[in-house]
Amino acid sequence: MPTPLQSPRALALSTLLAVEKGKYGNIAVDTVLKRTDMSEADRHLYTALVYGVIERRITLEFLLSKLSSRPIAELDGTVRTALCMGLYQLIYLDRVPDHAALDETVSLVPRKVSGFVNAVLRSYLRLEASLPHLPDGGKAPREKALTTPEAWISRFPELAEGAYTAVSVCYGVPVSLCEIFAEALGYDRAVSALAGFCEKPPMTVRVNTVKTSPEALAAELTAAGMTVHPAHYASTALRVPEGAITATETFQRGDFFIQDEASQLCVAALDAHPHHVVVDTCACPGSKSFGIALTMENKGKVYAFDLHKSKLSLIESGAQRLGLSMVAASERDARKPDPDLLGKCDRVLCDVPCSGLGVIAKKPEIRHKDLTESTRLPTIQAAILEASAGYLKSGGVLVYSTCTILPAENGDVVAAFLAAHPDFEPYDFTFPAKDGSVRDIVSEGGMVTLLPDRNRTDGFFIARMRKK
Repeated sequence: MPTPLQSPRALALSTLLAVEKGKYGNIAVDTVLKRTDMSEADRHLYTALVYGVIERRITLEFLLSKLSSRPIAELDGTVRTALCMGLYQLIYLDRVPDHAALDETVSLVPRKVSGFVNAVLRSYLRLEASLPHLPDGGKAPREKALTTPEAWISRFPELAEGAYTAVSVCYGVPVSLCEIFAEALGYDRAVSALAGFCEKPPMTVRVNTVKTSPEALAAELTAAGMTVHPAHYASTALRVPEGAITATETFQRGDFFIQDEASQLCVAALDAHPHHVVVDTCACPGSKSFGIALTMENKGKVYAFDLHKSKLSLIESGAQRLGLSMVAASERDARKPDPDLLGKCDRVLCDVPCSGLGVIAKKPEIRHKDLTESTRLPTIQAAILEASAGYLKSGGVLVYSTCTILPAENGDVVAAFLAAHPDFEPYDFTFPAKDGSVRDIVSEGGMVTLLPDRNRTDGFFIARMRKK
């Protein structure tokens, strides 16, 4: 039994306060998990609280503003964050009993404010009793009670005053980001996509087909107590909703690595073959380089370049664990191609730095990122694409990809490149759906944007071009 200072809730509170001061959430969480001996259940609770509160901070603070007798801006940071944690448990964690959420949250704050914290959380329970019920008279699950902007406006009419205020509160994203999504996708598509980004994405793995098969790996993971599903598109991918998958013997043997299906489809679009020469221009942490090498059956050469020398060890250690001898990692600014490889490559992948708005489900702090810094990205992306095109032989394939949904970083960059390079042409591709929960992926003009609500993947952009 952990001591109170080592309880998952106390650790979550400490981590969230560190994130508020500027620490990256995933780095803070990884540090705690490595240094703290917690049970699997406590690890799940800890990570759920940290990532959940970061993701739903706007929603939780809006509710606090309605429940608290004091302005939330005047609350001590520890008290405000503890209240957000308590509310998150009451609203989104059905497995946590109400009394545990209340008592444990109260225990995290100084005694002089414990009565106030208890009163605010109990006010929410009274509010919850007034939320919508199911047609048969049963109560809707907490997280299902207010799932649309219209439902929030029905309960809090003042949210209708701004065009995107209710959307912001409903999905826990800043109004400015709601506007960006609506401009990129249209209002209805933006709302649907934001709802998709609020769903917990399953972990997806790429099977190391040099060592095993999807069927054999699925059987071994199932025997280890995990639930395994086939992927929606990729035959070499498996979905594993929960479980300490990296602690398994099959992971240590290098039978798979973690990679979202969108990233795997990006590799599939490259269509590399054995004995090809391939450049991955922005390779770290290396999953796409590994996927390319597996597609090539570990025969040929993959040059995995990255700007950051300190990260190359991730590629080298990953390739070693997977048994991939053809991946060569080295430091290089993607805007300055290797002159020895110009005109000699069969395939080139440009998975360029981007604003990351397609992965907010996995990296919730991106929701609160200052996007003014992203305005310079298209210039960098275009420079990488321009430089990387020189690697290709005639007939070679160039794939440009990002994990964002913004046209300025996606289609606009590709369209400008094609206009300036008549020796390149769009090269369409299709990925048929393997089940009815998603739609077929069919590119238009060689380009497609994947979204979680319709593809069950990260938000991702893929453009494929061919040198004539």
